[in-house]
Amino acid sequence: MLSWRGKSLNIGGLTAKLPIIQGGMGIGVSLSGLASAVANEGGIGVISAAAIGMLEPDFSTNYIEANIRALRNEIRKARELTKGILGVNIMVALSNFSDMVKTSIEEGIDIIFSGAGLPLNLPSFLGETRDTKLVPIVSSSRAAGLIAKRWLEKYNYVPDAIVVEGPMAGGHLGFKSEQIPDPNYKLEKLVSEVISEVKIIESKAGKSIPVIAAGGIYTGEDIYRFIQLGASGVQMSTRFVTTEECDASLEFKKAYVDCRKEDIGIIKSPVGMPGRAIINEFINDVNIGTKKPYKCPFHCIITCQYKSSPYCIALALANAKKGKMKYGFAFAGENAYRAERIVSVKELVTALVEEYNNAEMA
Repeated sequence: MLSWRGKSLNIGGLTAKLPIIQGGMGIGVSLSGLASAVANEGGIGVISAAAIGMLEPDFSTNYIEANIRALRNEIRKARELTKGILGVNIMVALSNFSDMVKTSIEEGIDIIFSGAGLPLNLPSFLGETRDTKLVPIVSSSRAAGLIAKRWLEKYNYVPDAIVVEGPMAGGHLGFKSEQIPDPNYKLEKLVSEVISEVKIIESKAGKSIPVIAAGGIYTGEDIYRFIQLGASGVQMSTRFVTTEECDASLEFKKAYVDCRKEDIGIIKSPVGMPGRAIINEFINDVNIGTKKPYKCPFHCIITCQYKSSPYCIALALANAKKGKMKYGFAFAGENAYRAERIVSVKELVTALVEEYNNAEMA
């Protein structure tokens, strides 16, 4: 790999040589394979806890235990494959949120990233240990301030870092549909606002809190731009899908490589949030009403309108992860169409470093 010319990323005493966090992608898209590969290259690899037990044989009959078992296995497998920094992404909206948090801490995960809601009670799970670092994912400075205020008042704890995710991200978005194209919600503006809020929090807590930019970041030049803006690092998801080590199927990755810009759109998800995905036959069938209401066997997302939904989003995403694109679809960031081929994580990271260095020297 080329020599990294930028700063490293420090989160609560953990130092990643590269200020790059591989975003957590469910269901089963970012597991131990991808997370360990990114960690081995000096970034922070992240396992997604969202319906992680979907491939367990007793998932539909023993939902809680299947997910706990699968998460333990993936963390342990990742640990065998890397000595680098590993995280778990746990959505607040998960009905088994507390079980996933407790399991991650028990397994000694380095960092918990938590969004899709406000993780107001996250520090309560730490107990005596402070080894696991806690990083909320927010979409506004207001959310960052609310979380920090609650954590400081109730737990005497402040976030070890804060991820700011903008509306160009893939998957479920923390924005209303009309806000997604609105320039007032551009990531650059959100990052600047959160940095200003974090300075206030830092002065109260006497602790440095890195701000991480996420959502639509695709190149090393993008990384350089946000670090110049004041971010300490970036979170990238979409770019890591088209890697050999990504835990999704080849068909899932090809959906990225083959898609055009106009194929990527906003869908209305059963969980009550807009989401960005690659529009395919499955989504078109949903839109014209050929899918019938689905009875949910597990209710994995608290906000899911499963009684009236025409499909189960967990099953649709799991089918896509396995390559059954006719029975599901792929979430993707706005820049997914830019993927041209499938490469190794090492090759991708080398390209990002070269792009960053070139931007710095320009």
